[in-house]
Amino acid sequence: MPTFYIKHNTLYSYSDSVIDAANQIKLYPINDHYQKVVSLKITVNTNPFIDTYLDFYNNVVGTFMITEPHNVLSIELEAEVITYPRIFPEDTVDASAQWDELKTLQGNPQYIDFLKYKPFSGTADVLEWIQSKDLKVLTPYKVVLELCQYIYTNFNYIKGITHVHSTLDDIWGLKGGVCQDFTNIMLQITRMLGIPARYVSGYICPNNEFTRGEGATHAWIEAYLPNYGWLGIDPTNNAIANENHVALAVGRNYNDCSPVKGVYKGNVKDVLTVNVTVSTSKNSILNPVTLSNTLEIPEEINSYRQNLEIIQQHQQQQQQ
Repeated sequence: MPTFYIKHNTLYSYSDSVIDAANQIKLYPINDHYQKVVSLKITVNTNPFIDTYLDFYNNVVGTFMITEPHNVLSIELEAEVITYPRIFPEDTVDASAQWDELKTLQGNPQYIDFLKYKPFSGTADVLEWIQSKDLKVLTPYKVVLELCQYIYTNFNYIKGITHVHSTLDDIWGLKGGVCQDFTNIMLQITRMLGIPARYVSGYICPNNEFTRGEGATHAWIEAYLPNYGWLGIDPTNNAIANENHVALAVGRNYNDCSPVKGVYKGNVKDVLTVNVTVSTSKNSILNPVTLSNTLEIPEEINSYRQNLEIIQQHQQQQQQ
């Protein structure tokens, strides 16, 4: 049962004062059977009152306002999280029975959001791949694992070739990208199979094996399997999510899981700096993984940010 110490700082520096900043944060690690939040501290430099609530997907969301003029905004998460080994599916039920059960979920409000997919340029290739599978023999669990391996094998982990505005068509054409690109592709294909799938944001933590995405916000999917429930699958590392994965939020896509969203009043230029440290030591002595990255935000975007997927992109582009 490893314990991880996470520090995640988001810093905005403005060229002049801004006012009336409305903010939303999803920086509260999930508490469930597989991870326990021992301690949690969120610090904002202006010390506003942070109101919290549960959103539709059961994520803890914090909101706060800063009405007074300010030229710096710092949001820092410090958390201690214990994770536990996952229990993997036994997968003993007949494959046809499992696929039939998934068909009954098509109109279920609880899963309908996680079954909608976006067609893209690779749809025909994906359908051909799906049709090549004998679903009378292969269970949803086995197909998802094969899909994970397919993406891991056929897509190259390359930093810098994708960006926040890259589409599914772009990613499919490039056959490469970083963790959220792999996740977005797998999310759509899993749904095309008729298996509910949701996006997960979080961290992948230091361990004895080489993993891609350490020390930054990470992404993977969870697929809903009959007789089991939600199973985390990490296509970036061709792995089932395990005790080295710490989840922050789940949703239909990245927009539902964005760690920070906000708007403000002010005609300014702003610079964003993100620093993530994940350690197995409280004093960050043992196996620290630290990332610091600075990004100048275009002047025409009066937000910090409308979609902070760009943070994740820049973090991942600094990893191998």
